Amino acid sequence: MILYSSAGTLVISFIGMQSQEVKIKPNVKVVLTSDSEQLEEVMVVAYGTAKKSAFTGSAATIKNEKITSRQTSNVTNALAGQVAGVQTTSSTGQPGKDATVRIRGIGSISASNTPLYVVDGVPYDGEISAISTSDIESMTVLKDAASNALYGARGANGVILITTKRGKTGDARVTFDAKWGVNKRGIPSYETVSDPGKFYEMAYSAIYNADLKGYAAAGDLASANAYANKTMLSSSYLGYQVFTVPNGEQLIGMDGKLNPNATLGYSDGTYYYKPDNWSDELFENNLRQEYNLSVSGANDKMNYYMSAGYLDDQGIVPNSGFQRYSARLKADYQVKPWLKMSGNISFTHYDSREQDTESGTSNANAFYAANIMGAIYPMYIRDAEGNIMIDNRGFQRYDYGSDTNFQRKNVIPNANPLASYMLDLMKYSGDVVSGKWSADIDIWGGIKAKINIGIDANNVRSTDLVNPFYGQYSETSGVGGIVSVSTQRTFSTNQQYLLTYNKTFNHIHNLDVLAGHENYNYKYQYLYGSREKIYNPNLPELNNGIMNQSNASYSQSYATEGWLFRVQYDYDGKYFGSASYRRDGSSAFHPDNRWGNFWSVGAGWLMNKESFLENQNWIDMLKFKISYGLQGNDNLLYMNGYRNYQPYMDQYTLTNNNSDFATTLYYKGNQDITWETSHSFNTGFDFAFWKGKLSGSIEYFSRKTTDMLYFKPVASSMGYSRFPENVGSMINRGVELDLNSNIFDTKDLTWDINFNLTHFKNKVLELAPELNGQLIDGSRIYREGESMYQLYLPKYAGVDPETGESLWALTEPNEKGETTTTSYSEASSHRFMTGDILPKVYGGFGTSLTFKGFDFSIAFAYQLGGRILDYTYQSLMSTDAQGSAWHVDMLNAWTPENKNTNVPRMNVNDIYVSYSSDRWLTSSNYLSLQNITFGYTLPKNWTRKLQVEGVRLYFVADNVALLTARKGLDPRQGYVASDNVYSPIRTISGGISLNF
Repeated sequence: MILYSSAGTLVISFIGMQSQEVKIKPNVKVVLTSDSEQLEEVMVVAYGTAKKSAFTGSAATIKNEKITSRQTSNVTNALAGQVAGVQTTSSTGQPGKDATVRIRGIGSISASNTPLYVVDGVPYDGEISAISTSDIESMTVLKDAASNALYGARGANGVILITTKRGKTGDARVTFDAKWGVNKRGIPSYETVSDPGKFYEMAYSAIYNADLKGYAAAGDLASANAYANKTMLSSSYLGYQVFTVPNGEQLIGMDGKLNPNATLGYSDGTYYYKPDNWSDELFENNLRQEYNLSVSGANDKMNYYMSAGYLDDQGIVPNSGFQRYSARLKADYQVKPWLKMSGNISFTHYDSREQDTESGTSNANAFYAANIMGAIYPMYIRDAEGNIMIDNRGFQRYDYGSDTNFQRKNVIPNANPLASYMLDLMKYSGDVVSGKWSADIDIWGGIKAKINIGIDANNVRSTDLVNPFYGQYSETSGVGGIVSVSTQRTFSTNQQYLLTYNKTFNHIHNLDVLAGHENYNYKYQYLYGSREKIYNPNLPELNNGIMNQSNASYSQSYATEGWLFRVQYDYDGKYFGSASYRRDGSSAFHPDNRWGNFWSVGAGWLMNKESFLENQNWIDMLKFKISYGLQGNDNLLYMNGYRNYQPYMDQYTLTNNNSDFATTLYYKGNQDITWETSHSFNTGFDFAFWKGKLSGSIEYFSRKTTDMLYFKPVASSMGYSRFPENVGSMINRGVELDLNSNIFDTKDLTWDINFNLTHFKNKVLELAPELNGQLIDGSRIYREGESMYQLYLPKYAGVDPETGESLWALTEPNEKGETTTTSYSEASSHRFMTGDILPKVYGGFGTSLTFKGFDFSIAFAYQLGGRILDYTYQSLMSTDAQGSAWHVDMLNAWTPENKNTNVPRMNVNDIYVSYSSDRWLTSSNYLSLQNITFGYTLPKNWTRKLQVEGVRLYFVADNVALLTARKGLDPRQGYVASDNVYSPIRTISGGISLNF
């Protein structure tokens, strides 16, 4: 700090702060404010750091405050709506599971689109959920080639740099944070018909209208009524009766309405049947608690940070949840004036209690059951007096649809998800060790060397025990329960040897050169075993089973090697240039096609330093930037989403054939496949105006992928169904806008607002010549000149007003001259283009406010202009009357009195009514209230009396609300379809932070 006076005026200045002039008095209080022109923000970039003003690429940084405000067991979920160009989807809300992150669109049809995660400078292979959010100082998203081309083969889909905390100069700092909260279901169930009487009426109508025996057509309405009543309650349809009606009367009268004399509840003398609300029974409001302790400090020789944390997130369904124990030790030590050594090691143990909530139509999926179970079915088995029965083991009796005198054969047959959660055991536990060691050597004259060595070891043990008492694997079924155990081990090493040269010439020429070598090795090992007929229903070990032993194991290895070079130059802090080059080799390709060359060039111009703008005091910073580069992708995924690490090799399975070896071709390789290459162009402006009142960036990007990796379907007569190839090219073009405004910044009040949006379009440019411009893969069709996300579906044309039958459009008139048809088989050969279903715009916005000791923030995410296939709604609009729930929209089904509707007539013979068509395409627009945080920091003159440096009390709520086109729909599940998966969790908590 510098102080000097002149003629009764005191001038106070400090590096990075604006100088202040005050009159000399006996007591003077001076508050210095930041000088953005002197103190430039330093950001983490590939293999180092850079001043934001000198950076020529595209990147965005999320600070610790925004990360820790989110209550999530996986930091990827904290990215939603925070960064322009970054889109997150989540196929499951299961605690501990990560979100799917896409940076600037989808770059490939079949290769991986997942970004590379780099923790403290070294690529990371551990579980993302193993990293405690309280340990993270910042996350930087690298979006273009100029920012991430140095990562070569692994950076084609963008890079997310995670920087963990380190100590700050001064006395040791102890921080303790604790929060306690409640988990609730964040997405409600679909609106279904919940009245059992109305449900029976609708089922009756579907059977009666079908007139299966022709009674109604013959005019025998009494027989038609009697037959429909009897058939409705048969095991071929609903199978259950839960109303009591007087002897000799029908449940549904001649008018199609519930008998007014019917009373809810029915006893057959042995059991009592009444419906339960399956959603209420399946979902719980469970506890979430988290505790984090850290000790940190620094001096002129050493910097250290130690932490320990515990998280218990119990989810929202019984016996599901995520527990994590984490610890980290990070330290830097200046051994010699020319040598600094660093170490960073973390250990995490987690226990994840999962249920079968990942498969959309699994009988054990609670979210599927809550949506699809008809309004008449019991959850429990009750005795004749209506009491829930207890078996001889002390377990409640759950209704599997096959244990009473009624049969539920058509909707979740012989299963009960709540029973599975209570009686089955599904768990996996993991130990994650991540270690990084580095040495910084100051050689001479601006030449420095850096060595980084990182290891990631992840050991996971999964156990799954299906009970032997009830369900499809029970003793009565002949199985007697199943136990399976699997272990997965991954181990990777990453070595970096870097040499840098930094020099300033004549005070205006600044040169930064980097050269290095990187080597990466990865190994995956898998071991699995299972047995049937278990002895102890609580012991998930293989020796607990005695029948049908099965086992398997395999290993996968992968390696890359890269040579890298980068040069950065700036002239007088005004003109900036950068160039990078990397040559990468990958074990995924044949040795003849193993090596690829990737590079980038970029330039920047700090316009506000030009003479024609230097007097414009309202411009703090205005920078133009432009870049172009190439990156590679070798991560080809098979149909099930798993990677084959040697896709160029033929692979076989080995079996026993009369005590001799027999091999079967499992996978057909292709020695000619090579790198998928991403061509990235980026240009735009970074700006800051009016002393920080408005700042942000606007950018245009183009991301073209050539030689796309793909598993092309081939004729099965060739002996295999798919073949890996480089099939063509695709492009994503778009714009990003990121705005931040500091409206007020005074001693007592600060108010900030942020907003970002991204718009992009996707187009398939070229496919392999032999495909003739079109690639057909199952139900998907990819065509040149069109979006990868344009679907081809039968076009729903509403309802025939005279018959109530479904109508579908024809692309051209048929032989009868008709433009519509009631024949789905005919319509299925007349598919229409849906147009691009991707959203036109997505992003987020929010605000933060501090006043005195109070702080408040709120964050939103949004998406506009897209569509998504709503599979759950599709299943709820069937007319099969076999027990599945009906959406309330079915109440508007066609009748002779209600002809002006687009919902077909209830008719069990109309089996195609819910088949695939554009009828199920629904707006994917959403507005999500992601987070609300409110806190109060006690005055320091209060807390210091208690020997506490700071105390903050706070309230935080996550996944607060979601506004979508249809209640129950969550468009954030994916790009194409939404289905029955683990719902996002709404968490409301209170907490306390203590600093010593």
